[in-house]
Amino acid sequence: MYQSWDAFQKGADVNVFEAVRDAVTARQAAEAFGIRVNRSGMACCPFHNDRHPSMKVDQRFHCFGCQADGDAIDLTARLFGLSKKDAAVKIADTFGIRYEDLGYRPRDRPVMPVLSPAQEYKQAEDRCYRVYCDYAHLLRRWKEEYAPKSPDEEWDDRFVEACHKLDYIEYVLDEVFLAGTIHDRAEFVKTHGEEVLNLERRIFKLTAGRTGSGPEGGEGDREEPAHPKAKSQDRFDGRSL
Repeated sequence: MYQSWDAFQKGADVNVFEAVRDAVTARQAAEAFGIRVNRSGMACCPFHNDRHPSMKVDQRFHCFGCQADGDAIDLTARLFGLSKKDAAVKIADTFGIRYEDLGYRPRDRPVMPVLSPAQEYKQAEDRCYRVYCDYAHLLRRWKEEYAPKSPDEEWDDRFVEACHKLDYIEYVLDEVFLAGTIHDRAEFVKTHGEEVLNLERRIFKLTAGRTGSGPEGGEGDREEPAHPKAKSQDRFDGRSL
Protein backbone atom coordinates (compact mmCIF):
# COMPACT_ATOMS: atom_id res chain seq x y z
CA MET A 1 0.00 0.00 0.00
CA TYR A 2 1.06 3.56 -0.62
CA GLN A 3 2.03 5.51 2.49
CA SER A 4 0.51 8.77 1.26
CA TRP A 5 -1.48 10.28 -1.58
CA ASP A 6 1.72 11.75 -3.04
CA ALA A 7 3.28 8.30 -3.10
CA PHE A 8 0.15 6.87 -4.70
CA GLN A 9 0.11 9.60 -7.33
CA LYS A 10 3.80 9.05 -8.07
CA GLY A 11 3.13 5.37 -8.61
CA ALA A 12 0.21 6.22 -10.90
CA ASP A 13 2.44 8.48 -12.99
CA VAL A 14 4.99 5.70 -13.41
CA ASN A 15 2.23 3.27 -14.44
CA VAL A 16 0.81 5.43 -17.21
CA PHE A 17 4.29 6.28 -18.52
CA GLU A 18 5.31 2.63 -18.62
CA ALA A 19 2.04 1.50 -20.18
CA VAL A 20 2.26 4.08 -22.96
CA ARG A 21 5.95 3.62 -23.70
CA ASP A 22 5.52 -0.14 -23.94
CA ALA A 23 2.52 0.10 -26.27
CA VAL A 24 2.83 3.14 -28.58
CA THR A 25 5.61 4.23 -30.92
CA ALA A 26 6.24 7.82 -31.95
CA ARG A 27 4.98 6.97 -35.45
CA GLN A 28 1.71 5.55 -34.14
CA ALA A 29 1.15 8.65 -32.01
CA ALA A 30 2.07 10.98 -34.88
CA GLU A 31 -0.37 9.37 -37.28
CA ALA A 32 -3.13 9.20 -34.67
CA PHE A 33 -2.79 12.96 -34.09
CA GLY A 34 -2.82 13.94 -37.77
CA ILE A 35 0.86 14.02 -38.74
CA ARG A 36 1.29 12.45 -42.16
CA VAL A 37 4.22 10.07 -42.40
CA ASN A 38 5.32 8.82 -45.81
CA ARG A 39 6.38 5.27 -46.62
CA SER A 40 10.02 6.14 -45.81
CA GLY A 41 9.07 7.20 -42.30
CA MET A 42 9.57 10.92 -42.95
CA ALA A 43 7.15 13.74 -42.10
CA CYS A 44 7.02 17.51 -42.17
CA CYS A 45 8.04 18.64 -38.69
CA PRO A 46 5.16 20.38 -36.87
CA PHE A 47 7.59 22.24 -34.61
CA HIS A 48 9.07 24.56 -37.23
CA ASN A 49 8.20 25.90 -40.69
CA ASP A 50 9.01 22.70 -42.54
CA ARG A 51 8.03 22.56 -46.22
CA HIS A 52 9.86 19.34 -47.00
CA PRO A 53 9.80 16.29 -44.71
CA SER A 54 12.76 16.58 -42.34
CA MET A 55 11.50 14.60 -39.34
CA LYS A 56 12.18 10.86 -39.10
CA VAL A 57 9.41 9.05 -37.22
CA ASP A 58 9.70 5.45 -36.05
CA GLN A 59 10.01 4.10 -32.51
CA ARG A 60 11.15 7.63 -31.63
CA PHE A 61 11.13 10.86 -33.64
CA HIS A 62 13.98 13.18 -34.63
CA CYS A 63 13.88 16.34 -36.74
CA PHE A 64 17.04 16.99 -38.73
CA GLY A 65 16.00 20.65 -39.09
CA CYS A 66 15.13 21.91 -35.61
CA GLN A 67 16.59 18.92 -33.69
CA ALA A 68 13.31 18.11 -31.90
CA ASP A 69 13.67 14.60 -30.52
CA GLY A 70 11.99 12.12 -28.22
CA ASP A 71 9.44 9.35 -27.85
CA ALA A 72 5.66 9.26 -28.33
CA ILE A 73 5.08 11.10 -25.04
CA ASP A 74 7.55 13.85 -25.90
CA LEU A 75 5.95 14.24 -29.34
CA THR A 76 2.44 14.52 -27.91
CA ALA A 77 3.51 16.92 -25.16
CA ARG A 78 5.12 19.30 -27.67
CA LEU A 79 2.29 18.95 -30.18
CA PHE A 80 -0.47 19.89 -27.72
CA GLY A 81 1.47 21.97 -25.19
CA LEU A 82 0.95 19.43 -22.41
CA SER A 83 3.00 18.21 -19.51
CA LYS A 84 4.51 14.77 -20.05
CA LYS A 85 2.04 13.23 -17.62
CA ASP A 86 -0.96 14.75 -19.41
CA ALA A 87 0.54 13.73 -22.75
CA ALA A 88 0.85 10.14 -21.54
CA VAL A 89 -2.77 10.16 -20.35
CA LYS A 90 -3.90 11.59 -23.71
CA ILE A 91 -2.12 8.79 -25.59
CA ALA A 92 -3.54 6.16 -23.25
CA ASP A 93 -7.07 7.50 -23.75
CA THR A 94 -6.62 7.72 -27.54
CA PHE A 95 -5.29 4.18 -27.93
CA GLY A 96 -7.49 2.60 -25.27
CA ILE A 97 -4.54 1.61 -23.08
CA ARG A 98 -5.68 0.47 -19.63
CA TYR A 99 -3.44 1.71 -16.90
CA GLU A 100 -5.94 2.21 -14.10
CA ASP A 101 -5.56 -1.47 -13.17
CA LEU A 102 -1.99 -0.67 -12.23
CA GLY A 103 -3.06 1.75 -9.53
CA TYR A 104 -4.36 4.85 -11.29
CA ARG A 105 -7.94 5.90 -11.89
CA PRO A 106 -8.11 8.29 -14.85
CA ARG A 107 -9.97 11.52 -14.37
CA ASP A 108 -13.35 12.03 -16.00
CA ARG A 109 -13.07 12.99 -19.62
CA PRO A 110 -14.06 16.58 -20.41
CA VAL A 111 -17.21 17.33 -22.38
CA MET A 112 -16.27 17.65 -26.04
CA PRO A 113 -16.79 21.18 -27.41
CA VAL A 114 -19.07 21.86 -30.38
CA LEU A 115 -16.90 21.81 -33.50
CA SER A 116 -17.01 24.30 -36.34
CA PRO A 117 -17.51 22.97 -39.90
CA ALA A 118 -13.78 23.45 -40.54
CA GLN A 119 -12.90 21.45 -37.42
CA GLU A 120 -15.38 18.72 -38.37
CA TYR A 121 -13.79 18.46 -41.81
CA LYS A 122 -10.30 18.33 -40.29
CA GLN A 123 -11.37 15.44 -38.06
CA ALA A 124 -12.90 13.66 -41.05
CA GLU A 125 -9.74 14.12 -43.11
CA ASP A 126 -7.48 12.95 -40.26
CA ARG A 127 -9.63 9.89 -39.67
CA CYS A 128 -9.68 9.05 -43.38
CA TYR A 129 -5.88 9.33 -43.53
CA ARG A 130 -5.46 7.20 -40.40
CA VAL A 131 -7.65 4.42 -41.80
CA TYR A 132 -5.62 4.28 -45.01
CA CYS A 133 -2.38 4.28 -42.99
CA ASP A 134 -3.64 1.35 -40.91
CA TYR A 135 -4.64 -0.57 -44.03
CA ALA A 136 -1.24 0.11 -45.64
CA HIS A 137 0.55 -1.21 -42.53
CA LEU A 138 -1.62 -4.34 -42.62
CA LEU A 139 -1.02 -4.94 -46.32
CA ARG A 140 2.75 -4.49 -46.01
CA ARG A 141 2.85 -7.05 -43.22
CA TRP A 142 0.68 -9.50 -45.16
CA LYS A 143 2.84 -9.12 -48.26
CA GLU A 144 5.92 -10.08 -46.26
CA GLU A 145 4.53 -12.68 -43.84
CA TYR A 146 2.28 -14.58 -46.24
CA ALA A 147 4.45 -14.55 -49.37
CA PRO A 148 4.72 -18.08 -50.86
CA LYS A 149 7.91 -19.86 -49.83
CA SER A 150 8.11 -21.93 -53.01
CA PRO A 151 6.77 -21.71 -56.59
CA ASP A 152 4.37 -24.58 -55.93
CA GLU A 153 2.86 -23.18 -52.75
CA GLU A 154 -0.73 -21.98 -52.99
CA TRP A 155 -0.97 -18.23 -52.54
CA ASP A 156 -2.57 -17.05 -49.31
CA ASP A 157 -5.56 -14.75 -49.79
CA ARG A 158 -3.89 -12.10 -47.62
CA PHE A 159 -0.81 -12.07 -49.87
CA VAL A 160 -3.05 -11.77 -52.94
CA GLU A 161 -4.95 -8.84 -51.41
CA ALA A 162 -1.70 -7.09 -50.52
CA CYS A 163 -0.40 -7.50 -54.09
CA HIS A 164 -3.64 -6.12 -55.52
CA LYS A 165 -4.27 -3.23 -53.13
CA LEU A 166 -0.96 -1.96 -51.72
CA ASP A 167 0.09 0.19 -54.71
CA TYR A 168 -3.30 1.92 -54.76
CA ILE A 169 -3.31 2.59 -51.01
CA GLU A 170 0.25 3.97 -51.09
CA TYR A 171 -0.70 6.15 -54.06
CA VAL A 172 -3.62 7.60 -52.09
CA LEU A 173 -1.42 8.31 -49.06
CA ASP A 174 1.44 9.88 -51.04
CA GLU A 175 -0.30 11.65 -53.92
CA VAL A 176 -3.62 12.67 -52.36
CA PHE A 177 -2.88 13.26 -48.66
CA LEU A 178 0.81 14.18 -48.70
CA ALA A 179 1.26 15.88 -52.07
CA GLY A 180 -2.33 16.84 -52.98
CA THR A 181 -3.97 20.24 -52.56
CA ILE A 182 -6.66 20.86 -49.96
CA HIS A 183 -9.20 20.62 -52.81
CA ASP A 184 -7.83 17.19 -53.78
CA ARG A 185 -8.08 15.97 -50.19
CA ALA A 186 -11.55 17.41 -49.63
CA GLU A 187 -12.87 15.82 -52.83
CA PHE A 188 -11.37 12.46 -51.90
CA VAL A 189 -12.82 12.56 -48.38
CA LYS A 190 -16.23 13.53 -49.77
CA THR A 191 -16.36 10.81 -52.44
CA HIS A 192 -14.74 7.92 -50.53
CA GLY A 193 -16.63 8.11 -47.25
CA GLU A 194 -18.41 4.78 -47.59
CA GLU A 195 -15.19 3.07 -48.57
CA VAL A 196 -13.47 4.51 -45.48
CA LEU A 197 -16.23 3.32 -43.14
CA ASN A 198 -16.27 -0.18 -44.62
CA LEU A 199 -12.49 -0.38 -44.55
CA GLU A 200 -12.35 0.81 -40.94
CA ARG A 201 -14.83 -1.85 -39.83
CA ARG A 202 -12.99 -4.53 -41.80
CA ILE A 203 -9.56 -3.61 -40.41
CA PHE A 204 -10.87 -3.83 -36.88
CA LYS A 205 -12.56 -7.19 -37.54
CA LEU A 206 -9.40 -8.59 -39.15
CA THR A 207 -7.03 -7.40 -36.46
CA ALA A 208 -9.26 -8.17 -33.47
CA GLY A 209 -8.84 -11.92 -33.79
CA ARG A 210 -10.36 -13.14 -37.05
CA THR A 211 -7.08 -14.32 -38.53
CA GLY A 212 -7.80 -17.73 -40.00
CA SER A 213 -6.81 -18.95 -43.46
CA GLY A 214 -8.02 -15.93 -45.43
CA PRO A 215 -8.75 -12.22 -45.13
CA GLU A 216 -12.13 -12.86 -43.55
CA GLY A 217 -10.39 -15.03 -40.99
CA GLY A 218 -11.65 -17.52 -38.47
CA GLU A 219 -10.61 -18.74 -35.08
CA GLY A 220 -6.86 -18.37 -34.73
CA ASP A 221 -4.09 -16.33 -33.17
CA ARG A 222 -5.26 -12.93 -32.00
CA GLU A 223 -3.82 -9.69 -33.31
CA GLU A 224 -4.07 -6.30 -31.68
CA PRO A 225 -6.20 -3.68 -33.49
CA ALA A 226 -4.26 -1.48 -35.90
CA HIS A 227 -5.82 1.52 -34.17
CA PRO A 228 -8.43 2.17 -31.48
CA LYS A 229 -11.93 1.13 -32.52
CA ALA A 230 -13.66 4.23 -33.81
CA LYS A 231 -17.28 5.11 -33.28
CA SER A 232 -18.39 4.89 -36.90
CA GLN A 233 -21.54 6.61 -38.01
CA ASP A 234 -24.01 4.81 -40.25
CA ARG A 235 -23.23 7.17 -43.09
CA PHE A 236 -20.51 9.56 -44.20
CA ASP A 237 -21.28 12.67 -46.21
CA GLY A 238 -17.91 14.41 -46.34
CA ARG A 239 -18.60 16.56 -43.29
CA SER A 240 -18.06 14.09 -40.46
CA LEU A 241 -16.66 10.58 -40.29
